[in-house]
Amino acid sequence: MSIWPFSNLVRRTDRSVIAFIAIALAVIVLLSCPIPASAAGRLAELLQKAQPSELVQGADRFGQPQGDPPITPVYRGDELAGYVYLNTDFTSSVGYSGKPIHILVGIDPTGIIRGFKLVGHSEPIVLIGIPEERVVGALNSLIGKDLARVAAGAERHPQVDIVGGATVTVLVMGDSIVRSAVKLIRSGRLGGGDGAGAGISPPSVATRALDLSRQEVRGWQSLVGDGSIRSLRLTVGEVTQAFQQAGQTEAANRPESRKPEDLFIELYVAPVSAPTIGVSLLGERGYERLRQKLKDGQQAIIVAGDGAYSFKGSGYVRGGIFDRIELLQDGGGVRFRDRNHTRIGDLAAEGAPRLREIALFTVPEDFSFNVTEPWELQLLVQRSFGARDKASLPFNVGYSLPEQYVVVNQAAAPPAQEPAAAGATPPAAADANLGAGSPGEPEAEEDELWMRIWQMNTVSISITVAALLALTAIFFFQDWLVRRPRLYTWVRRGYLLFTLVWLGWYANAQLSVVNVLTFTNSLITSFNWEFFLSAPLIFILWAAVAAGLLFWGRGPFCGWLCPFGALQELTNNLAQWLKVPQIKVPFGLNERLWPIKYILFLGLFGLSFYSLALAEVFAEVEPFKTAIVLKFAREWPFVIFALTLLAAGLFIERFYCRYLCPLGAALAIPGRIRMFEWLKRWPECGSPCQRCAKECPVQAIHPEGQINVNECIYCMHCQELYHDDHRCPHMIQVRLKREKFQALSSPATSGKGPAKPVISHKGIPVERPETVAGPST
Repeated sequence: MSIWPFSNLVRRTDRSVIAFIAIALAVIVLLSCPIPASAAGRLAELLQKAQPSELVQGADRFGQPQGDPPITPVYRGDELAGYVYLNTDFTSSVGYSGKPIHILVGIDPTGIIRGFKLVGHSEPIVLIGIPEERVVGALNSLIGKDLARVAAGAERHPQVDIVGGATVTVLVMGDSIVRSAVKLIRSGRLGGGDGAGAGISPPSVATRALDLSRQEVRGWQSLVGDGSIRSLRLTVGEVTQAFQQAGQTEAANRPESRKPEDLFIELYVAPVSAPTIGVSLLGERGYERLRQKLKDGQQAIIVAGDGAYSFKGSGYVRGGIFDRIELLQDGGGVRFRDRNHTRIGDLAAEGAPRLREIALFTVPEDFSFNVTEPWELQLLVQRSFGARDKASLPFNVGYSLPEQYVVVNQAAAPPAQEPAAAGATPPAAADANLGAGSPGEPEAEEDELWMRIWQMNTVSISITVAALLALTAIFFFQDWLVRRPRLYTWVRRGYLLFTLVWLGWYANAQLSVVNVLTFTNSLITSFNWEFFLSAPLIFILWAAVAAGLLFWGRGPFCGWLCPFGALQELTNNLAQWLKVPQIKVPFGLNERLWPIKYILFLGLFGLSFYSLALAEVFAEVEPFKTAIVLKFAREWPFVIFALTLLAAGLFIERFYCRYLCPLGAALAIPGRIRMFEWLKRWPECGSPCQRCAKECPVQAIHPEGQINVNECIYCMHCQELYHDDHRCPHMIQVRLKREKFQALSSPATSGKGPAKPVISHKGIPVERPETVAGPST
């Protein structure tokens, strides 16, 4: 039986499928108009999922929701212990799923966070993959934070710990808790304070400042001796004992050295904005450069270390932030970024030791830091004990500036403020609207979360954009490249290795059909660009894929930018090198297996309108999360499934891509609208020549000769053959004719005598040695 009628039917129904999906979307948009529940009703409903003591310690009952947006008082007996509110009532909290993340937050009347509970979300990485407890645990650093100081502009927004593989989710959750609390505090609805002392003018107060007139050069021992330089020394054994006492047994069993007495780290800290300390450690020229760089009131510190552990780590290389050290003062903290950092080679002080790492940090202006008051530098010590598991412990270096560097001035205190009337805007809220300007004014509202994420990932974004530009150049100059098969082979394999190792395993930039479902779902609910912008590499890749669909179809992503596709192809190349037998699927069967991925996609697409969370569960048909995002560190059923697909790919190249990938099917549908045909064909292709069809790695070329762009991964192997005059029959004929013409027009045959016969042996012209008779006399 002929298989062509079925093939033609599939091609004819492409437009019908697109029309059907468009009509289905329109119907769903018209029908999905739910009546929104009131904000107070939503808070009351979600309060049933929590106990008062979970949100405010010691509380035993909730009151009635009040106000708009609603907040609920929580009581300890008859005493008001604080308030509970829902983060999404005050600020946006759209996660990776495109749905809001609902968190109940407990806050006391003074603005201190007392507890929170995650009560509703649709995050796929949390539903399947990373435990919810681990994600929520990353936010525990917010408990006890005084956000009234943040609302008043005295401190910057606190940062939360990052969980690998769930960065966006954790950042969105932490940001929504902080922003919602700040908004609530500035509204004046907490009623913090009892008004005691109102109207009484406080006595004059003493202000402390750096004595800028005191500047002398001192040696290392002198600076260490009087506390100008503070230090922390830890051995491997002491760190191991600390992990053991903290109950981190697995981390304690993985020391950096077998000898407990080996040096783990020796850390030194000093404020170099103090003239004497700065001149002594940086030298006169170095201190002068620093003084010109610092703005009025801005401070700078030196952090230096030696030993097996680096206080810098590698986080600042990936995201521009030093995640192992934090400057702490008055309950607030700040982590330094690469723009605050200057590398120092050696310390100028006489007798200073040679240290492995020396860094000069300028304190960000938006962090309220008084160098004359006590402060701490917290060192986060990390140990890995599994594929993705880490344990962390903080060690603090306390610092108090010696009194010889301080000058004390007496100043009158500002007049007392009258107590605010109920509902009036408190001074903190009013002042916060002034923005940051001169010293002492509150800081302006911080950048949006997605902006901060982009700033943190500047290096990764630059590398990704450069890689996309390189791929664009490969496509535009493909004719030049494929004429050089050896060079092209190395370029392709090198790019696939980059896609797998850096884009996939390192940056976790693996696109998924979940992205398609989320985007579609957001279009018919509440579309928000901030959500999509919160994952910069994913956003950039999707923008590139969308542009590529207009030029080349789905091939650029499936053949070049998909980390799992790269893993399949590279492992198959290795299998072929090891002489693993390759299975050639009969084209008739191959064509009947193609629709499976379209069926999977349409099933997930339809299911997402019923329940996006359920669709994300079934989207585990993609092994991307297991093999790429979580690097096989997952439950054994998921690992076995991913390994099975990779094993099948050893015998049938790109087995998963061909028959099961719903993302490939999702891209193939809009890929039909491409505007250009970049893959060239000869009239002889398919009739009678079948070489390209037989050698296509994914069998995307029909026996008739045409290329099925729905299945083509744009590997350009057919274009290598197209230009090869030793493998392509058409090009062989062109070469033979060219060689024959060149032989006939050569000087040896251009005389009056008969031309020498030319014999082609295996495509190589050979002249027959004959003696040409001279002219007769």
